Amino acid sequence: MHHEPYPSDAYPPQEIARKVERIGVAKAHADRLTVLVLAVLAGAFISLGALLFAVVVTGSSLGFGPTRLLGGVSFCLGLILVVVAGAELFTGNNLIAMAWASRLIGTRDVVRNWLLVYAGNVAGCLGTVLLVVWAGMDGLGDGAVGETLVRIARAKADLPAAEAFARGVLCNALVCLAVWLATGARSVTDKILAILFPITAFVAIGFEHSIANWFFLPVGLAIDAAGTVSLAGSARNIAAVTAGNVAGGTLLVAGVYWLAYLRRERVSGGGPS
Repeated sequence: MHHEPYPSDAYPPQEIARKVERIGVAKAHADRLTVLVLAVLAGAFISLGALLFAVVVTGSSLGFGPTRLLGGVSFCLGLILVVVAGAELFTGNNLIAMAWASRLIGTRDVVRNWLLVYAGNVAGCLGTVLLVVWAGMDGLGDGAVGETLVRIARAKADLPAAEAFARGVLCNALVCLAVWLATGARSVTDKILAILFPITAFVAIGFEHSIANWFFLPVGLAIDAAGTVSLAGSARNIAAVTAGNVAGGTLLVAGVYWLAYLRRERVSGGGPS
């Protein structure tokens, strides 16, 4: 029997699993235009978090760890906007795999959602890149922010594919855990706090997020007058990180929690609660 003593408490993990599954079904069947519009928004939101990260870490004299920590907290803006304001983010939507594992949606539904959301996210990122370049944001701090953005892009483009993939796996394990925790939260404050630690961690450590990279790499390429950011390296990074993100989100979070909480319910023939 489901007992809920305090309505303000977080949902228990098993109920989070059921909620994520239900949300996955709803996302898979959502209207195409709605999904696309919300995906464009998510790309813009993540880009704004990425830009704030670049501004905050520029010229910091706090030392490596504390600077990264501060940058990580700043980047949280992106996922807070996605979760609280409402948007469709490819990396978080990897959790749809739970509904797929329960056979509530088909492979075609999953692929349709992921392709649509990814395309919208990319459009949102590139639109933000255009506005950021147009607004001359690289000139902030006497050009220091521009130097930071180029340095970030160059480091990402130079990353070997295997490392980029592994960092993508680790990144999306944390992003999907942030979404998972936020799904268990009831208030806006709870959701923000749930997002804060996993996202700060992935950014501070230096894991790779495919959608954030659709901001960092194009903006770096756009403002890199010396041509030090490799276009081929940028493409390699995006491909490897996207694959890593999918593996991390679907296997390490959706897959593991499905096995832990939903496998028996579905195997015994129970429908969605």
